[in-house]
Amino acid sequence: MQKLIITVALVGAEVRKEDTPHLPITPDEIAEQAQEVYEVGASIVHIHARDREGNSTQDREIYREIIAKIRERCPIIIQVSTGGAVGMTEDERIQPVSLKPEMATLTTGTVNFGEEVFMNSATQIRRFALEMRENGVRPEFEIFDTGMIENAYKLVRDGYVRGHLHYDFVMGVPGAMPATPEQLLFVSKQIPEGATWTVAGIGRAQLPMSTMAILLGGHVRVGLEDNIYYKKGELATNRQLVERVVRISREIGREIATPDEARKILQIS
Repeated sequence: MQKLIITVALVGAEVRKEDTPHLPITPDEIAEQAQEVYEVGASIVHIHARDREGNSTQDREIYREIIAKIRERCPIIIQVSTGGAVGMTEDERIQPVSLKPEMATLTTGTVNFGEEVFMNSATQIRRFALEMRENGVRPEFEIFDTGMIENAYKLVRDGYVRGHLHYDFVMGVPGAMPATPEQLLFVSKQIPEGATWTVAGIGRAQLPMSTMAILLGGHVRVGLEDNIYYKKGELATNRQLVERVVRISREIGREIATPDEARKILQIS
């Protein structure tokens, strides 16, 4: 098996300090936690930004500050969000791609998201893919439902995405695909040969989906964006969530990828 790539979704758009005091909000806090998770085994940090009031924002200048502070501290791969928060406009959401991070997420379809709807039209998806290509950013296809796999591959066939293909199966969002072993086995077989994949289990699904991914040869995303608990009733830190995955993976004989090893696997130059 390839060495395991661990992505950490440090912040997200929905979780607040009132939910957990361990959530990083400011650029300094985000950069500090990026360094912490890098030191214990993470290869990628998935970044959302917050404004001074702690609200989700896609402001380019706040992302610029976050990226610069992370790069001062460690060589981890920086992956920005183009999902932002539900209700944001296309122009808002695409802003951080112009900063030329190594990676960015690309959701390839519209999906129910709890009581809301996460809108991604075909026109918007093509625009985001093209801007990533023009800025030299490796997209991570963010797959909330199985139809999004075909939508992603259409971008490849039509020339909007080139090079190595990497998918993130987001499982357990209310209204989207369930976080079950059967579902993960199914979607992991639907992507093109040679592509790589990560799984992000939401809430209590994070640990079982991560363990399955390690066994199946996939990769893992953890972090407070997706799950704020270490176990029932006990709040987690981003560092703890990474340390647990590292421990499980090494116990079954699968080593952990460094950022440079992850760059080779994902063919990021």
